[in-house]
Amino acid sequence: MEDLKAPLATLQWVERDKLKPNDYNPNRVSKQNLDLLTQSILTNGWTLPIVVRPDFTIIDGFHRWMVAGQEPLRTKLGGMVPCVIVDHHGNEAEDMYGTVTHNRARGVHLLEPMKHIVQKLMAEGKSVQEIGKQLGMKPEEVFRLSNFSKDDFLKMMIQSQNYSKAEVYVKAT
Repeated sequence: MEDLKAPLATLQWVERDKLKPNDYNPNRVSKQNLDLLTQSILTNGWTLPIVVRPDFTIIDGFHRWMVAGQEPLRTKLGGMVPCVIVDHHGNEAEDMYGTVTHNRARGVHLLEPMKHIVQKLMAEGKSVQEIGKQLGMKPEEVFRLSNFSKDDFLKMMIQSQNYSKAEVYVKAT
């Protein structure tokens, strides 16, 4: 591509239902990660447009397109999604390269930096539940990254739970 800025010049909000998935995307995402993607959009807003061909076939952003069709995002977005158009002039190989490289370029999370993030959030007083919700982790994952002893972690879990008051029932004799 000669003009690297060209796709952003095409940024537009498009009716979600105009877009269609490609038939070669090798990327799969778990239900848990789709829920996390939805949470990310609800927390941060829509930060990354969907990349499409001129005919609105998705090159990158299939999972963003998927969650945008489900509630509550469908209503909150008014059925619209942000798109940029990349024109490879009908060269399907270039479209396929784009799909794969967009996915692979996102990388993976390394253990030590993730530990640092979780420990910092806990030091700032964030609850295990909030960290889990915002980062898409189960309590056990938060524990493994927290560096707390099992006993201390369990105490934190219990302290952050809201329990209703118990009632005592006396059996009539």
